[in-house]
Amino acid sequence: MKHCTLLLIVIILFTGCTKTLTLENEVFEKKSKIPCKKDCPKITIDIPIAKNIPVTADSINKKILNVLKEIVYFGEKPSNAKDYNSIANSFIDSYEEMREKFPTETFGWEAKITGNVEYHSDQILNIKIDHYTFTGGAHGYQGYRSLLFNPNTGKTIFKNELFKNEKEFKTFAEKEFRKKYKIPDNTNINSTGLMFENDKFQLPQNIFYTTEGLLLYYNSYEAASYADGPKEILFPYKEVSKYLKFL
Repeated sequence: MKHCTLLLIVIILFTGCTKTLTLENEVFEKKSKIPCKKDCPKITIDIPIAKNIPVTADSINKKILNVLKEIVYFGEKPSNAKDYNSIANSFIDSYEEMREKFPTETFGWEAKITGNVEYHSDQILNIKIDHYTFTGGAHGYQGYRSLLFNPNTGKTIFKNELFKNEKEFKTFAEKEFRKKYKIPDNTNINSTGLMFENDKFQLPQNIFYTTEGLLLYYNSYEAASYADGPKEILFPYKEVSKYLKFL
């Protein structure tokens, strides 16, 4: 009886100590104090925060924060902000400084960043960052960033670590890309007006795991002009699983 009681206590303690990584979105927002009637400068950050498993969560949260520091800044280099409130404050402070210097030319600054869990399995966690910034000029810039993590350790999984053989996958992807965008096999990849660097097909900077399949996503300027917009191609997992290390 004593042995049974002891076993039950151990089971309860073990169950109570087992935690699951969770991600919950939090919103950080800041507006300029300078009076305005329309296009009032504003920044909104709606981003997932990892919780429950300290070391893993800290690694994920640090990476996301650093990426946002690269996305939201106005100057020669990213800010040294320590948290999302600091990023928001820095953006608005930059606007107000510019407004003082150029009161008739500075208006309508905006930043909107939304992060969501795009995919989560035992092997991989994919967070999608949808970002838009406008700090003057003819138009703002909208794009996506894909952040891939090992959900058990929180360590970043880099693009070149996704494939069993990246060269083989790249050959397959180029063939399918040419089919989708009607680029003849015997011509330069840029023959129809695309802008791949060095006239050679490249995998995009951002690869997403989605519920429908593996998405190759080229932001504006990465493979085509701003006017032509982003390019993308989706592969069902049954077509590409043989190339992938993680699913």
